[in-house]
Amino acid sequence: MSFASHLVRIALLTVSVVLFASASRIFAQGSPSPTTATVETHLGRGYDALKNEQYDSAVTEFRAALEMDPKLAERARFPLAVALFEMHQYPEARHEFESLRREVGDHPNILYYLGRLDLDNGDYKAAAQSLSKAVVKPPFPDTAYYLGVSFFKDHRLAEAEKWLKIAAHYTPEDSRVEYQLGKLYRQEGRDADARQALARSTEKLKLEDNASRLKRDCAQALDAGSRDEAHRVCEQLYDPDNAATLTSLGTIYGQHGDLDDALRCFQRAAELQPQSPQMQYNLALTFYQLNQFANARTPLEHALDRWPDLFQLNALYGAVLAKLGEEESACRALRRAHELNPQDSGTGDLLYLTTLQLAEKRQQARQYSHALESLREAAKLKPQEPEPHRRMAEIYLLTSQADQATAERREADRLNKNSAN
Repeated sequence: MSFASHLVRIALLTVSVVLFASASRIFAQGSPSPTTATVETHLGRGYDALKNEQYDSAVTEFRAALEMDPKLAERARFPLAVALFEMHQYPEARHEFESLRREVGDHPNILYYLGRLDLDNGDYKAAAQSLSKAVVKPPFPDTAYYLGVSFFKDHRLAEAEKWLKIAAHYTPEDSRVEYQLGKLYRQEGRDADARQALARSTEKLKLEDNASRLKRDCAQALDAGSRDEAHRVCEQLYDPDNAATLTSLGTIYGQHGDLDDALRCFQRAAELQPQSPQMQYNLALTFYQLNQFANARTPLEHALDRWPDLFQLNALYGAVLAKLGEEESACRALRRAHELNPQDSGTGDLLYLTTLQLAEKRQQARQYSHALESLREAAKLKPQEPEPHRRMAEIYLLTSQADQATAERREADRLNKNSAN
């Protein structure tokens, strides 16, 4: 597999994981039970590890989630199987995929991986059968490529040529496709066609190498600080029809503070791949960094409607809503993100501050009972902080609850003294 093709498929793994979970969405209502929070934590960590290609960690997290709740087949067993596949633990991966297939049927995602496993194992007929079903709704751009290879290995050359040509259309940058076509043409005795296909494969490999070099040169030019010179280099990477290349270029621009050009790249990438949560996240994050919070909101809402279990989407959505002054909705999104990844201190801090802001609004509106609910939540989030208790004391005084006011004031004083020591 070419490096570029591998990156594209890895970038889509999280999409497949969460699409698989769409039938079993869990939206927290109030505070979750400790068991649920722990399961959600394992799932959130697992998704992050999978996205970052940390497969050992992903396996550990998804297995932990399944041990706590064996019913999490779609949300945990599929990503577990994917992680095992990426670690080349093929028998274990097959066991998980087959188990899931018995439960949910012939889902394209499962069939893709079973086809890959059969292809690797030399069972080319079974591989072609599974991939022929998967390609009806291809879960990854290289589905047609592997189907073509399966037919080629099974000596079904006409069908192999058909699907390899389709693969060349969907993944024109993939040098493997032309290489396989070259082998196929040579086997058929079409020497001229074979030479042309192999030449195209070699040229695509050169283009991949050139793109890698340009990315390094682009980053170095931006580091050097000459914007005009950097753009002369970087814009050679701009391809309005290649979402992966646009994302790479936008990321380089963003890392160097060139947010306007990053936005231009991410907007086009999101247009090309509207179903990708990563594309929508990149676009929303750049809008957020440019203080265009209303613009950031739309791609996040669309993405979260399909992928509610992604920590990054929930965390950024909460931050956007907080900036827009919609504290109640912001708290819900941040609470969900905090459940998925309680170790992320930034999300916990923002949830705490937003909860205090919501309590303030509720107090000003004389919604005292709701304000107290928010302050109790803030106190649980930061038990060492005196501020929630100080504010609760104020509300109890306003509502003529002197004993409770005294108790909260004493707790605030105690925590103040502790922090001073």
